[in-house]
Amino acid sequence: MSTPVPDRLRLPFRFDVAPLQRELAALPAEAWVPHFNKREYEGEWSAVPLRSIGGLEGRIYPDPTGRERYADTPLLARCPAFRDVMATFQCPIGAARLMKLASGARIREHRDYNLGYADGEVRLHVPVTTHPDVAFFLGGARVVLQPGECWYLDFNQPHRVDNPSDTDRVHLVLDCDVNDWLRDVFAGAVNGR
Repeated sequence: MSTPVPDRLRLPFRFDVAPLQRELAALPAEAWVPHFNKREYEGEWSAVPLRSIGGLEGRIYPDPTGRERYADTPLLARCPAFRDVMATFQCPIGAARLMKLASGARIREHRDYNLGYADGEVRLHVPVTTHPDVAFFLGGARVVLQPGECWYLDFNQPHRVDNPSDTDRVHLVLDCDVNDWLRDVFAGAVNGR
């Protein structure tokens, strides 16, 4: 793509959140796994893996020494609405997780390296539940993410999230390999198509 990709870009997808919220509400409490990087947050930050290394439930991080590939977890088989959203993306999906930042929690400013368009792997966010008071900052500027939208954010940039609201913020987070299909999607979004 000749036009540079900005560090934040709303992609041209809009998902119906009602069936996603119903599936979210039906998840068992024990499916939520606390985020492993405890230095980076206060309060509750947790995830439910829908695709993980080896397809294991409860595994929310990659094993850099392992040889297993990403696969759907058994829980994803019980979530047709989330499967439908994921099927929209005609590119390889590595990790797929529901990530919850609970009411009153915050994620401290940090960077996640090698998750930018130029790196060949992007992290996409589809907000499922949120609140107007949730404040997401990327590179020091606020980005407002609405339920049902799909956002690319360059997580090589410093970012943080504060949830002072009384609502748990939950996003479907997909780590996707950049292929020709995704390059076309990005080009369309950058050029307003």
